[in-house]
Amino acid sequence: MREAALRSHRQAGLARLYSASALACLLACSVLTAPALAQDVTDVATKVPSGSQMLLAADTLVYNNDNQTVTAIGGVQIDYGGNKLVAQRVVYDRNTKRLVASGNVEIVNSDGTKINSQHIDITDDFADGFVNALRVETPEKAYFAAESAERMGGVLTTFHNGVYTACEPCEDKPDKAPTWRIKARKIIWNGEKKTVRFENANFEFFGFPLAYLPAFEIADPTVKRKSGFLIPSIGYNNRLGVGVKVPYYFALSPTYDLTVTGSGYTKQGFLGEAEWRQRFNNGQYTLKLAGINQQDPGAFRDFAAFPDGYNVNSGPAGDPNKFRGMMGTKGQFAINPRWDFGWDILLQTDKNFSRTYTTEGYNDAVHQSSVYLTGLNGRNYFDVRAMRFQVQENTPDSNPFARSDKQPWVLPSLDYAYIPDMSVAGGQLSLNVNVRVIRRDDLDQAFFLPPDPPGVQRVRGIEGESLNASSGSLAAINQMATDPRINASDDMRSSFARYMATAGLEMRWPVLFSMAGSSHIVEPMAQVFMRPNEQYVGGLAVPNEDAQSFVFDATTLFERDKFSGYDRVEGGSRANVGFRYSGAYDNGWGTNAIFGQSYQLGGRNSFDSPDLVNAGADSGLETSTSDYVGLVGFSSPSGFSGSLSGRFDEQTFEVRRAEVKAAYSGLPVSLSAKYAFIQAQPLYGFTTDRHEVTLGASTHLAENWRVFGTGTYDLQQSVLVKDGVGFAYNDSCFTYLMTYSESRDINTKEVSQNVGFNLSFRTLGDFGSSQSSIDSIQ
Repeated sequence: MREAALRSHRQAGLARLYSASALACLLACSVLTAPALAQDVTDVATKVPSGSQMLLAADTLVYNNDNQTVTAIGGVQIDYGGNKLVAQRVVYDRNTKRLVASGNVEIVNSDGTKINSQHIDITDDFADGFVNALRVETPEKAYFAAESAERMGGVLTTFHNGVYTACEPCEDKPDKAPTWRIKARKIIWNGEKKTVRFENANFEFFGFPLAYLPAFEIADPTVKRKSGFLIPSIGYNNRLGVGVKVPYYFALSPTYDLTVTGSGYTKQGFLGEAEWRQRFNNGQYTLKLAGINQQDPGAFRDFAAFPDGYNVNSGPAGDPNKFRGMMGTKGQFAINPRWDFGWDILLQTDKNFSRTYTTEGYNDAVHQSSVYLTGLNGRNYFDVRAMRFQVQENTPDSNPFARSDKQPWVLPSLDYAYIPDMSVAGGQLSLNVNVRVIRRDDLDQAFFLPPDPPGVQRVRGIEGESLNASSGSLAAINQMATDPRINASDDMRSSFARYMATAGLEMRWPVLFSMAGSSHIVEPMAQVFMRPNEQYVGGLAVPNEDAQSFVFDATTLFERDKFSGYDRVEGGSRANVGFRYSGAYDNGWGTNAIFGQSYQLGGRNSFDSPDLVNAGADSGLETSTSDYVGLVGFSSPSGFSGSLSGRFDEQTFEVRRAEVKAAYSGLPVSLSAKYAFIQAQPLYGFTTDRHEVTLGASTHLAENWRVFGTGTYDLQQSVLVKDGVGFAYNDSCFTYLMTYSESRDINTKEVSQNVGFNLSFRTLGDFGSSQSSIDSIQ
């Protein structure tokens, strides 16, 4: 036997070993140990760039021409196309065309996958191979281990006595059992079908066997789309009963799929759902259908809220609401880089179906159906959309308190903003335009219960059509001015034009005070706005659709126009005077404050000119000298924070509105508290003061374990409006949540109960109730 040996220093021993080019194939053997990678052998080979050269470093290279072997011995390092191999010994047999690596073998694939073993034996065509004492770590931090593994036919890889987990090993205690793992006599990865099959498997939780599974199959964790059953969920509602939801996913194409879900409720029966999703190069859309034939509509009857108990969910007397369903679709498409077109549309058999059955994406209390076109170019913006607000409520339309049928159609609403690139007279010129067409089929009037004083009414919307174009303001109206339900004698115009020109002056004088250990900025501030009176205000003159929400506090003190929409425009001359303060301390504390007052200098006070919704009444701005508004707050590096804000009578300093917040965020406890007070506002329909307290707490009982709860209590009505408790466990590979919550109607005291839980195993999936039941108390 003739042997030729070449010995060299490790750093100088890099050489191209063309005669043993098959060694490069060894680097691709990671595929036989990594079903989590979902790659065929040929896929790995193609990842090596063409023309790549193999670099080899070893203490010794031995050529045995008699046995046709090439052996690298001692500190072997091979680099080929970004793939790296480290071993104590690598042998290539030219006769059998097999590669054998041994001794602390580690392969780092170009995608970051790490393969560790003591012995790897594979053919150079990758079709067959054998690995001893195998450990695999994928880039997604998923871990495989096995006593041995073999690959057959280039497709099937079998792990013998294998273990799989997505939990990272404990650095301090590497032998400690992970949170969860699957032990199986065999783990079979099918590289063609992209599946992983476990046979004779035990699911272990914190080291204890939890379930024995003779056989089960999952999609490869890196496969994003594969047909099959998804993780089921379970939940409870006192009207529906216990519900179990089982979805099945159809991966029909790389660009579209279908999910069919069956849900069984102990009180209401079977609910079927289907969702179609399709993606295009420039956008995507979804279509969702759901339906149920309710087995017990009477379970929804509510005698506390309605005299006869019947409502939308139950149906009227003699006509139970049996079949219920919905159809919803959403889409968005990019016409070009500047323009988008889209829609969000909900159709349902009754106005409360999607909220009752928590149809994902459509179960909000007020759903906005819309079709829109949006353009954005630099600082310029264009948006036009048709809208319909759908109030998902249980109150029948025949009830005067129902809101859904009184919501308007907006056909359409257009907003345009233009800001030239060049400055004008040293400043900035901007143009904002709003055009809105509204149609309402019925009067939307707020009804108040005794002991509200007679004659108090708020009309949120008038039956008919209106068009409002605002940059100045131009309006055309065709609405019912003689509706007998409206106590108004104002002259109703079919069209009008109005304008509001404003000249303003603002002065700020920030003063910095630097002290030992802190710095403070006090900024006195004054504004004066000169403008004519607001036109066509009061009664039926201008329907107020978009400026109904109004709160005067420290955050709105220095606003030029304190109304929230286009239908009301602040008129008359006004001055806003006050100061701002901020402080920073070397120990990490911070303080801030705002305080001031507003003065009507001349002209008609818009806030003393209420419209049909009484916007501005009891706001603190209806007098020539406004109430005082202020805010003080602090924060600390230890996690404490707090604030106090309020509105105070301009003469007696009596509290009109107040909000106190305090919070602590730290370990092991986090706390929050909030108290809100609003003085009686008879013109808004609130004849008594309102007091509400909200408390929340969360504490870590041990590492990864947490208990939390929250509650809101109405002090005036003596009602616990909502409350909930829960506990949770969370680590890098497992999450568990369990919650219980209650909510009560302030007027009827009706109680709604929800139980929610969620189990989440990283890479395996989630099991539990809908996220809405969990989010309600977090």
